[in-house]
Amino acid sequence: MKNKIFIFVSIAILFLTACGKNETGTTGNDIDPKLQKVSLMLDWYPNAVHSFLFAAKEKGYFKEQGLNVEIQMPADTNDPLRLVAAEQIDIAISYQPQVIVARGEDIPVQSFGALVRQPLSQLMIHADSPIQIPKDLAGKTIGYSSIPLYEAIIQTMVKKDGGDINKVKMVDIGWDLIPAMATKKTDAIIGGFINHEKILLEKEGYPIRLINPSDFGVPNYYELVLVGSESGLKEKPEVFNKFLAAITKGQQFVQDHPEAGLDLLMKHEDKTSPLEKEIEEKSLEILLPLMDANDKPFGYQDLATWTEVSQWLYDNKVIKNQVKPEDAFINFQVGS
Repeated sequence: MKNKIFIFVSIAILFLTACGKNETGTTGNDIDPKLQKVSLMLDWYPNAVHSFLFAAKEKGYFKEQGLNVEIQMPADTNDPLRLVAAEQIDIAISYQPQVIVARGEDIPVQSFGALVRQPLSQLMIHADSPIQIPKDLAGKTIGYSSIPLYEAIIQTMVKKDGGDINKVKMVDIGWDLIPAMATKKTDAIIGGFINHEKILLEKEGYPIRLINPSDFGVPNYYELVLVGSESGLKEKPEVFNKFLAAITKGQQFVQDHPEAGLDLLMKHEDKTSPLEKEIEEKSLEILLPLMDANDKPFGYQDLATWTEVSQWLYDNKVIKNQVKPEDAFINFQVGS
């Protein structure tokens, strides 16, 4: 569920191929040829946040909408957004800030649904750490996962708290977030998710405290979003409407029957990334409230959120060019 590299090279899109993709969906001669084929690439290996997709597939909600959805894993964490931009897949799961960065690079993608409506990455510190607030990070080392977004988050938090960002040491530790905390190589990490790294660390005996970036000036961005190419969304809106209708039923099923929803997910775990049901149960418990749009349809997106996040990314030099927020997303009226 993570994009560990936050780099976009527009030229590379022209040369992408679909080789190396790992399909987790059902394919074969038993598929009704009357169903419209739709390709979907996950952001990471199958895990609790994707339960609604496998519920929609296994319960027949996609089929009810006339869709045959092939669910694929990325061979590389940059693949989903790049491949959907190149129109080699129809739908990708990605991240709101990543979509805005892409738009700033003139990559023609748009979000058409918010899945996780709040950030999952918070500043993680050991439970017994003297760090209580962001300005306490002075003289401390923070590990982060290769993404400029996380540098901007720490800068915003420390400045908002009246601290000196020049006294904070940021270390790019890539994928080694859990070892960095377990060995106390760093005093804190940013880029780990509250529904994954925190759970795993505590399972291994390393209790964690959290500092929420949204309490210190960082906007509440959408963590995960559904993305299509701009042209695809314009040319076949009925397909995306049908897809949204199916996953809305899938999410409702998981909401009403979380244990059964997880059982459906576990049937599709990737052999290279096996799941621990106990971890996924705790993850889903965290995720479900964060995926709830309350009185709005599942996936609904607010212009105000896109505006705030776009401006914050520009102000913090994560993007060089300002992005018109209304160009970065689209809301469909499900069933229309």
